[in-house]
Amino acid sequence: MSEPAVAIVGIGLHPFGRHEGVSGLEMGAHAVRLALQDAGLRWSDVQFAAGGSSSSGNADTMVADLGATGLTFLNVHNGCATGGSALVSVYNALVSGACEVGAVVGFDKHPRGAFAEQPEDWSLPAWYGTAGLMVTTQFFGMKIRRYMHDHGIEAPTLAKVASKAFRNAANNENAWRRRPLSEDEILNARMVSDPLTQYMLCSPGEGGAALVLCRSEYLARIQRARPIYLRSAVLRTRQPQSFDVYSPALGMELSPSPSVAAARAAFEQAGVAPSEIDVAQVQDTESGAEIIHLAECGLCQHGEQSGLYRRGATEIDGELPVNTDGGCLANGEPIGASGLRQVYETVLQLRGDAGERQVPNEPTAGFTHVYGAPGVSACTVLSR
Repeated sequence: MSEPAVAIVGIGLHPFGRHEGVSGLEMGAHAVRLALQDAGLRWSDVQFAAGGSSSSGNADTMVADLGATGLTFLNVHNGCATGGSALVSVYNALVSGACEVGAVVGFDKHPRGAFAEQPEDWSLPAWYGTAGLMVTTQFFGMKIRRYMHDHGIEAPTLAKVASKAFRNAANNENAWRRRPLSEDEILNARMVSDPLTQYMLCSPGEGGAALVLCRSEYLARIQRARPIYLRSAVLRTRQPQSFDVYSPALGMELSPSPSVAAARAAFEQAGVAPSEIDVAQVQDTESGAEIIHLAECGLCQHGEQSGLYRRGATEIDGELPVNTDGGCLANGEPIGASGLRQVYETVLQLRGDAGERQVPNEPTAGFTHVYGAPGVSACTVLSR
């Protein structure tokens, strides 16, 4: 592989979960400080930043805490793809030469319970809300039920996804839900939206994540740099007739998900094939999402997933380790931070710093994928 233009040189994470008395902005600033410390750089070295949250304030206001240096700082709000979208912004600024050092941050502090979205905020008629479809668990249940029917996915596979998540999180000190659960416990838990039970769905939560990036030629100016290269960062939105969150109707013919287009472009831009990926993080707001996204991102064929999980292919020591830190299922989803948490974990894995959940055999290439309403996906490819 040739040396890409952009390197990730610092990573930081505020633990996910519930943190009374700590604001979302404070969690984001904490993550930025850790990322700067990891990079061996100062906030004043950063020339361009982007960040966002869904419900916890404007990222650029954290300069009151980090320092008002006059840098360019973009606020990003793009559903569950907020962190990934902010990363794409910083990546493009670095590739273009607009800056030499950039930072990206995502954070959130959501109240307990389901997200309380309003139809009019998503260009939808009122009936979409009164029908209950603004509650995303309804959509997720319908989507995976249809997918299971079309591709022969078995219900126990949903439990295998969740069980793996909690098992991986048991070795992640920053995860929220770290108690392993058996497949039987998950299958027999309270039904929320058929076929999804309580433990097959993630919860809105709290946390922050940050990255410090630079142009490759800047690495010579960083003492003891441990770069992981960001080979691509791509964002795509939905097409007509796609079946996405907050889509009010399902057409007779479906268009591919934006995840398909984002993943394909990310692999092409990186010059890496899906078969070359050693560790992957994909959006798993519920068990079905992980199953669907593996195929949409080209990491397997549609209908192969039950066999993959049955033989342990997605485990830490499997052919394709997936969501090695526990994913959204175990970490929860502070919307602004989730996409950057995935990159944080992938950098740890490629550095060989993931501890008890380390993927064996020195992984060299990683992939991340986020997906959000109303049909937005961001994907990255990373390498040593």
